[in-house]
Amino acid sequence: MDFSWDDLRLFLDVARLGGLSAATGKSGLSAATLGRRINALEKQVGEPLFHRSQTGYRLTQSGEDLLARAEDVEAAMLSLRRWKEGAIGTRVVRLSAGSWTSAFVAGHIGEIWTVEDRFGLELVTANQRVDIGRRNADLGIRNQRPTEQWLAGRLIGKVAYGLYSGVNLVNGVKAGYFVGVAGEGGHTHSARWLEARHADRIAVRGHDAMSVRELVVNGAGMSVFPCFVGDSDPRLVRVAPVIRELETDQWLVSHHEERHDPAVRLVGDRIVSLMAQWSALFRGEQPHH
Repeated sequence: MDFSWDDLRLFLDVARLGGLSAATGKSGLSAATLGRRINALEKQVGEPLFHRSQTGYRLTQSGEDLLARAEDVEAAMLSLRRWKEGAIGTRVVRLSAGSWTSAFVAGHIGEIWTVEDRFGLELVTANQRVDIGRRNADLGIRNQRPTEQWLAGRLIGKVAYGLYSGVNLVNGVKAGYFVGVAGEGGHTHSARWLEARHADRIAVRGHDAMSVRELVVNGAGMSVFPCFVGDSDPRLVRVAPVIRELETDQWLVSHHEERHDPAVRLVGDRIVSLMAQWSALFRGEQPHH
């Protein structure tokens, strides 16, 4: 019997996410179409692959057996893709992170990538989580432990946050106003914290992290920044103690199979080393004032 890799990939999505509706976003197919594809695969195997219930899909013993084999096929397909990429051009390691962390990595690029490396590096900057499971990135720096069972996480540090103003107490800063974040950037936990406590005193907003910093530097008001950003910018001054409730963990996340790739492993180890070297700055223990 010949199995389709597309069908096996859909089976992996449903098995890992525990149901059709959860797998729709990952597969891009409707629940009805997914259901038909899974039913067809079960007919091909000759046995049920899932116990179906209102709470989701749970693997049968046959499903568990197929899962192990489908993961072997997935690893082989990944190896084939790497071989094809290597034949066409250099391997590119994609690292996803938020705006500030991406900027920090860019500022220390020589410790993450050098011209001697036989691979390229791409920074995928996004406030929303990038789907490593679908290989939209090879590595991710996140503020939470990954919950997906196919992702591996490594705790690499802590990130503290503080309230900052520009060095020159002018305009909105002098009046006690704040600079908020609008648009997609407003979904971060620090932006929500500021909005919840000081919405009535937010007079100016920026749509991205960098513009908010420039607004604060130039006196539009105060705002919240990670300490590794605020404490390393001589144009900013921390005006209150570290905000303990905003402190987050920092995790390096990768796909279980992808993390064994030599290039991915090398970049990951370098990121761990870089963050350890600057851990005091990230924890807010090195104010420059």
